[in-house]
Amino acid sequence: MAQDKSLTAKERSQQLALERRAARLAAVQALYQWEQTGGKPEAIISEFGTHRINRKAGEESELPPADRKLFAELVRGVAASVGELDDMLSAVISDEWSVERLESILRAIMRCGAFELAHRQDVPPKVVISEYLAVADAFFGEKETGMTNGILDKLAQTLRPGELAGKGSGRGGQTAR
Repeated sequence: MAQDKSLTAKERSQQLALERRAARLAAVQALYQWEQTGGKPEAIISEFGTHRINRKAGEESELPPADRKLFAELVRGVAASVGELDDMLSAVISDEWSVERLESILRAIMRCGAFELAHRQDVPPKVVISEYLAVADAFFGEKETGMTNGILDKLAQTLRPGELAGKGSGRGGQTAR
């Protein structure tokens, strides 16, 4: 992230939160591409970095500026641990659903959320859930967003129970990390 020295600390924090949200959105899109094409994660990271999230002043892009480090960590981490993540998700998805039955984008959202809950202890569970609800909102309606909330909340209760004040953590008012 290029820091603008004219920004206040609050503005920098808000800019960082927006860049992290954009990184999560881009990671979901990259993981969708990875699953659909079977491409190598590093090649997809490079492509996104060059053509989609690497903007210079005045250039057009499909996506807003993103935290490239977080983007790459999510894509690499999910791709490397997809089996583990799917097992975690399967344990909390209702009996009539399976990870394989989820639509590809929804599966990518769930995997990213599961990865952050399992491997990013620096990000509070409420923030993880809230961020991936925002990503789900970008692609889907209320039904899928509600499903995302329920599954990630159950997973957070399982993986990090002491960090949630109570059930239904959902859309906490916390800033993206």
